[in-house]
Amino acid sequence: MTIIFSSFLTFAAAALAEIAGCFAFWAWLKLGKSALWLVPGVASLVLFAYLLTLSPSDYAGRAYAAYGGIYIIASLLWLWLAEGHTPDRWDLVGGATALVAVAVILFAPRTA
Repeated sequence: MTIIFSSFLTFAAAALAEIAGCFAFWAWLKLGKSALWLVPGVASLVLFAYLLTLSPSDYAGRAYAAYGGIYIIASLLWLWLAEGHTPDRWDLVGGATALVAVAVILFAPRTA
């Protein structure tokens, strides 16, 4: 159970770092914010890349695939908490489906 919690926290932190970094670019290009927003944005994206290396997967592609599901959930939370738009039931169904996919990818029994 500890590896599941640890994996979730790592992916959640990576998602927050990626979304924050990408939002800095969004704010600069789409919302007319200062180019100085790019400094923490780039730092956040570097942190994101580092955090993905902490995944319990032995393969980068598998880690990225599993992370994708967590990213979906984090994006829906961003939509709700940062942008003030409540996810609808289809967003929630999609998010739940993504979490099931994450569990299958990361924790399915594998043979060598």
